Amino acid sequence: MSGHSKFANIKHKKEKNDAKKGKIFTIIGREIVIAVKEGGPDPANNSRLRDVIAKAKANNMPNDTIDRGIKKAAGDANADSYEYITYEGYGPSGIAIIVETLTDNKNRTAADVRNAFTKGQGSIGTPGCVSFMFDKKGQIIVDKEETTLDGDDLMMMALDAGAEDFSDEEDCYQIVTDPDDFSVVREALEKEGVPMAEADVTMIPQTYVEVTDETALKNLQKTLDLLDENDDVQYVYTNLDE
Repeated sequence: MSGHSKFANIKHKKEKNDAKKGKIFTIIGREIVIAVKEGGPDPANNSRLRDVIAKAKANNMPNDTIDRGIKKAAGDANADSYEYITYEGYGPSGIAIIVETLTDNKNRTAADVRNAFTKGQGSIGTPGCVSFMFDKKGQIIVDKEETTLDGDDLMMMALDAGAEDFSDEEDCYQIVTDPDDFSVVREALEKEGVPMAEADVTMIPQTYVEVTDETALKNLQKTLDLLDENDDVQYVYTNLDE
């Protein structure tokens, strides 16, 4: 089973995040708030919180910071003022862009996201205008350098746990799940000691678009940089073939 490897891009994003811990910690901190408000502060009874905690540890967030975030969310009645808002639109050369945000001020966020699209010569569209080109999936990336597991053994482990697909790429293994099965599969691999470079529910493009025009690429990067700098922006997905 093969797939389109995006591990190089994931590593690039992680390196950027490593240089800006404040940004990634803000993102995870808000996800902890939402998870606690929706399912309670006990990870044993809250699979979403378990997933966020796993992501926090993968990004080297200290345990005491995680615990403080959970306790604060459990005791703060105003912490549920955050809401998820997704924006969709097009960048240069028709590149599809999905922007997931978590905000306490949707007017501010809408203006900032629109500005990022405009400055990169793109445009925001109506909900659903590009999301039909993506599949919502759970995705787990295992760096080959970080595991001693044989690819066949890992594949059987993942499929037995409920994964939909497994691909053996040049530098990583990619495991894809139905979004509803993601937590079960992730926890099964975690119990087996499988190191995960990335584990999240994500939007995977059905097809990728190659852009060769330098001006278009520069404008697209301008949009992505502005979105990356915005604390309200959680995740950005594109169908750019990198």
